[in-house]
Amino acid sequence: MNPLVVTYALVGNPNTGKSTLFNQLTGLNQKIGNYPGVTVERREGRVIYPDDVAITLLDLPGTYSLSPHSPDEALVSAILLGKHPSITKPNGILCIVSALALERGLYLASHIIDQQYPILIVLTMTDLAHQNGIAINIPLLEQRLGVRIVPTIADKGIGIDNVREALRTSLRISPAVRQWKLPADVEVEVNELTSLLIHHAHIPQERALFEATTLLSTNQSTNPHTQVFDRIILDHVLQDHQRLDALGYDRHSLFIQSRIDWIRSLCDGVLTRTRKSTTSIDSLDRLLLTPSIGYPLFALSMVLLFSAVYTWASYPMTWIEEGISWSGRVLMDLLPESSFRSLLLDGVLGGTGAVLVFLPQIAILFFLLSVLEESGYMARAAFLLDKVMRKVGLPGKAFIPLLSSFACAVPGILATRTLENQRDRIITLFVAPLMSCSARLPVYTLLIAATIPANVVVGFLPLQALVLTSLYFLGIVLAFCITFFLRRSVVKGPSPDLLIELPPYRLPLMKNVFMNMWERSLIFLKRAGTIILFASIVLWYFSTHPQIPTASPSEQLSMSYLGTAGRILEPLFAPLGYDWKIGVALLSSFLQRELFISTINTLTNIGSNDLLVLSVHQHLNNINQNLPTLPALSVLIFFAIAPQCLSTIAVIQRETNSWQWTIFFITFYTILAYGVALLVYNVGLYLL
Repeated sequence: MNPLVVTYALVGNPNTGKSTLFNQLTGLNQKIGNYPGVTVERREGRVIYPDDVAITLLDLPGTYSLSPHSPDEALVSAILLGKHPSITKPNGILCIVSALALERGLYLASHIIDQQYPILIVLTMTDLAHQNGIAINIPLLEQRLGVRIVPTIADKGIGIDNVREALRTSLRISPAVRQWKLPADVEVEVNELTSLLIHHAHIPQERALFEATTLLSTNQSTNPHTQVFDRIILDHVLQDHQRLDALGYDRHSLFIQSRIDWIRSLCDGVLTRTRKSTTSIDSLDRLLLTPSIGYPLFALSMVLLFSAVYTWASYPMTWIEEGISWSGRVLMDLLPESSFRSLLLDGVLGGTGAVLVFLPQIAILFFLLSVLEESGYMARAAFLLDKVMRKVGLPGKAFIPLLSSFACAVPGILATRTLENQRDRIITLFVAPLMSCSARLPVYTLLIAATIPANVVVGFLPLQALVLTSLYFLGIVLAFCITFFLRRSVVKGPSPDLLIELPPYRLPLMKNVFMNMWERSLIFLKRAGTIILFASIVLWYFSTHPQIPTASPSEQLSMSYLGTAGRILEPLFAPLGYDWKIGVALLSSFLQRELFISTINTLTNIGSNDLLVLSVHQHLNNINQNLPTLPALSVLIFFAIAPQCLSTIAVIQRETNSWQWTIFFITFYTILAYGVALLVYNVGLYLL
């Protein structure tokens, strides 16, 4: 029997523990994708019960109300109001409210109640509220609100079973009833317009109140709904405006203030506060947010993070490399010499295996970034860097999209949707790809391992890790410089003040950390098993055909289709210190950055069993025997700047809805990458 499936949406303010609760409820029964029609990440999971009932949980982006101020909030509003063209309205709402900010959470809950949803409120962070002297009379609040409320400490797993059971029984709960009221004369106008919208414009009853209050609280000329309704509705709204204005009401704040007044009366006797006992938190914030301490501490944390990525991954990388080599030897023993064996060894195993070796570094990077984010440090880093970023023209809030771009530029660009100002969005998504993403990491580590000695400096820091860290800081510095230029030329205008909520400090929930690491690593593995596998096979074919039986492996490669094309393009790359093999590898990486690894493996390891690092080292020696590090440095610089990712380019086009911006992005960064790499290589030749 197929289980009965209903959908509940998880809705809440940012930093309320919504994702933690989602992970606790769904475990591994979840998947990640994109919403239809938009490139916003969609997290969906299932809570399965023994009696053939499965509740699908849809984790929506954080929002403060159903009146959107950013694209993410617009998506939430469209789904909950039943206005999204391809997503069905959820059957109920799991509203996440932080006990640290009860009134603000209830403001959002009041909008949901207006939509006549069955609603279950989950009160999170109750332990932190107690520590801060906040007491909430939950039974009294339930009685007044008419909604079931379940307290939890989600990161410790406390109350999760109660939520699961309450969610199960909430399927039979009737929708809550709107309680907040407007002044009597305003209520009359709202009821008349609501009735007109229902019977004349055929707006669903549960949405009509929202449409009515939105139309009445905004000017007709700026109202996004004016193109939806006909002249009868618009004339009625205009008359309502005139009557309310004549009565002396401030229509812009009237509806907001009415909700706030109701929430205050609702919390009277429910919410009590004693003196906050946050001495340790305040002391820690004073330490972390003081520039003289905060900036060096942030820089040190980044150096240690990338040092850990480099050193912790060494053993598992060796194990994977040995496993791939063992697999190659087995295939060589089992299969006779043939094109098919060459395809499996050099195309499939060589191409994808060369990329899979770097999976431990990707996993460790995401693990450490998740730990820093779960702990509450990342929001404070954004606050700390706000002053620096504002000097170049970026708001401090842009730190979050830029930080996401260190994992992958695509979610980083999507995260710019949280920025309300359009100019800030354009600039942030334009410079986000300069943050060295995880796809660049395999290339960095390969070239660094092949050319930089494994020495230790400052007593304990590996030199290779410092070079790796410097590449990440190069992207940050360039982003600041380009932002400074754009803010004073192409995209002029001031940035708004930073408004960011500092979440409480807490020990990272390892379940969330490992789940995030697993999800991102799985994305990396899927790319290796699809695009990289296909591209590796194509590269193998073009590097081995036309087949010349009498030629040596190096002659065969040189006379292949790939070798012929590479030699034609070699003059383009020669000024940067590259031969045709590195040039072809760079060109292939414009499809996907990791393809540089599989391409260089194919071009330098044909007919050889040498390790890839040793093979690349020998190849760079052949290019420049005196300074093999110099062409490698030129490649690293080019790779750190160039727009080598079709996915990133596609998302930029989609988010800006402008081919002009997309072409400008590709042209600008390609020329910049070529110019800086050319400068570095030739200055290096002159100095050394």
